[in-house]
Amino acid sequence: MTPTAILLLHCPDRQGIISEVTKFITDNKGNIVYLDQYVDRQDGRFFMRIEWELNDFLIPREKIEEYIQTLYAQRYEMQFSLYFNDVRPRMAIFVSKMSHCLYDLLARYKAGEWAVDIPCIISNHEDLRFVGEQFDIPFYVWPIKKDHSNKAVVEAAEMALLREHRVTFIVLARYMQIISDDMIAHYPHHIINIHHSFLPAFIGARPYHQAWERGVKIIGATSHYVTADLDAGPIIEQDVVRITHKDTPESLVLKGRDLEKIVLSRAVTKHIERKILTYHNKTIIFS
Repeated sequence: MTPTAILLLHCPDRQGIISEVTKFITDNKGNIVYLDQYVDRQDGRFFMRIEWELNDFLIPREKIEEYIQTLYAQRYEMQFSLYFNDVRPRMAIFVSKMSHCLYDLLARYKAGEWAVDIPCIISNHEDLRFVGEQFDIPFYVWPIKKDHSNKAVVEAAEMALLREHRVTFIVLARYMQIISDDMIAHYPHHIINIHHSFLPAFIGARPYHQAWERGVKIIGATSHYVTADLDAGPIIEQDVVRITHKDTPESLVLKGRDLEKIVLSRAVTKHIERKILTYHNKTIIFS
C-alpha cells in the first residue's frame, strides 16, 4: 500500500484556498490522488478532503501538521485534521444483548473490508461473549446495576481499557446504556450509534410494535455521532424500507434489524475512510 496523507479541513470560504493547498502539496513533490470540496453558502464555509502520496514528498510526515498549522491554519482561520492511511484506526465495539449489528461488524472486519483493528468488545451483559470468542476478540463485561449506582466506576474501568488498547473510536452496536458526558468529551465525534428512525415518534419499549399498531408505511434506521444531547448528534447515514399491511410486528423487527446493520456499517465505513467532517450539528460526507 502506497502511504498517503489525508487532510480534512474547513474554514471561512475565501478565494484561493484550493490553489494554496494543492500548490503546497505539488511544490513538495506530492502526488494528489483524491480531492473533494464543498461550500456551504448559507454559512459561507469551505470544506475539503485532499489525499496525496508520500513516497516522494519532501516534508517528513512528522512535520506536515506543523507546516499546515503555520502556513495556512492561522491565515485562513482553518480547522483541520491530518491522517495517514497506513495508521489504522482502532475500534472498540460496545454491545448489550442483541447480536445482529455485532455479527455484521465482525464479519466485515474478518472479510478484510475495513482497514481497522478491533482490540476489544465491551458489554454490560455476558450474553454475547461467545461471539467475541468465535472471532477471537477479547470480550469484557462490566454489569451495571439497575439503579446505576456503579455506572461511574464502570465507565472509569472502561476508559482505562480504551486507553490501554489505544482505541481511537467507539461503535455502539445496540448498546443499551446512555454514555456519560465525560466519555463523550474524551471521544468527540468519535462515538457512532445506531437506532431505529421512529424517534421521537415511537419512544420507549417495542418501537416496531408501536409502528405496526400505527400502520406506518416505512421504517428506517439512523446512524449518528453521539453527543451530550441524547440521540441528537450529527447524522452520518440513514435509510428506509417500505412495508405494507401484510407485515407483522415480527417482520418489522426483522426488516428493521437488517436495515440497522446496513446503515451502521455504512457509517463506520465512512469514518474509517476519514471521509466525514462535522460542523455545528451536521456532517459533510465526502464521496
